[in-house]
Amino acid sequence: MTFGLVDTFFIGMLGTQQLAAISFTFPVTFTVISLNIGLGIGTSAIIAKLLGAGQRHQAKETATGALMLTMVLAIILAVIGVITIEPIFRLMGADPLQLVFIKEYMLVWYAAGVFLAMPMVGNSVLRASGDTKTPSYVMAFGGLINVILDPILIFGWGPVPALGIQGAAVATLIAWAVGLFYILYILVVKRKLIEPKLLNWQQLKRSTGGILKIGVPAAGANMLTPISAGIVTAIVAGYGPEAVAAWGVGGRLESIASIVVLSLSMSLPPFISQNFGANKLERVGQAYSLCVKFVIVWQLFIFAILALLSGVIADIFTDELNVASTIIMFLMIVPLGYGLQGVTILTNSSFNAMHMPMSALSLNFMRLFVFFVPFSYIGSYWFDLSGLFWAGAIANIAVGCIAYIWCKTILASRFEQSVLSK
Repeated sequence: MTFGLVDTFFIGMLGTQQLAAISFTFPVTFTVISLNIGLGIGTSAIIAKLLGAGQRHQAKETATGALMLTMVLAIILAVIGVITIEPIFRLMGADPLQLVFIKEYMLVWYAAGVFLAMPMVGNSVLRASGDTKTPSYVMAFGGLINVILDPILIFGWGPVPALGIQGAAVATLIAWAVGLFYILYILVVKRKLIEPKLLNWQQLKRSTGGILKIGVPAAGANMLTPISAGIVTAIVAGYGPEAVAAWGVGGRLESIASIVVLSLSMSLPPFISQNFGANKLERVGQAYSLCVKFVIVWQLFIFAILALLSGVIADIFTDELNVASTIIMFLMIVPLGYGLQGVTILTNSSFNAMHMPMSALSLNFMRLFVFFVPFSYIGSYWFDLSGLFWAGAIANIAVGCIAYIWCKTILASRFEQSVLSK
């Protein structure tokens, strides 16, 4: 998440049009990342269950197949992305000048996306085996490289030419490429969690079938988020480039504000899958309830911090008064719903961990296209931009309550069935 935030910070120094351009790219780049997240969820759920059942050889083959599948899908998605840059961003409301900047950024970013996909899935293999430290080291090191390279490549330094907005994408590509080689070294040489060879066709089909069964619906569920964000971005674009720039900054800040929730959504599923595989359903329910309670309290604390520091944060990202005032309004309203949004995220990951990907997909569809997008449109129509912000917060609160009740009902039913079967 720091990649996007750091890029936004430095690109904001180039001007409002460049900041608006990078804001338009967020829904599209997160769509690509959502595919990786979905594959990672499927990989983690299958491997953790295999490890919980003591089937280590099958887990190793599955991890190898997951990385091969990820590479192929990432390349296909990158090619499709490059071909569709102009029509997609025109549909979102980008003007001709913004399209110039968007093309400069996205042509390089799609190439970088191939290097991101495999480390993300590789990190899921490590988390499924119980190692949550190494993935954070890998991503943190990549983030540090990006922080160092961003100002050098964007503004130029010595013999390095100023690449402008494209420099941010080049920095990202380099950082992710380093992360890819390091994670492959960890998986193949140090931990021996994947096979040091390519699988044949039969092995690949056998190892990826379960991943796709969970990963495709999970990826679909995650992809709904940036698709809905793209629709709302188009609504925001009606208020001008300043509003789009502020909306983009708010989205990047939301990612950072939700980082603890996202970390729990990655570390909770292997725990749930392993206990699910061992038929210890009571522990599954206890873990889910504990995480929900923590997330609600934590995100209320984050809301208070963001509201108090909203003026300072806005000044960091822009000198434009209109952009700054909209960022402040965003931070005073939208984070109020982060706690219950976190409950929905945890419920989604719990459904996937229990091998219920269609329930996760249904929940996310309901959150975004029954609540978030319609509420945002209605709020914008009646109360302008502030109404859109309030509508998003209310939608997250409503769906979070539904998600909690849904998950607890399923867990109670599964536990009752388990007791009766004994």
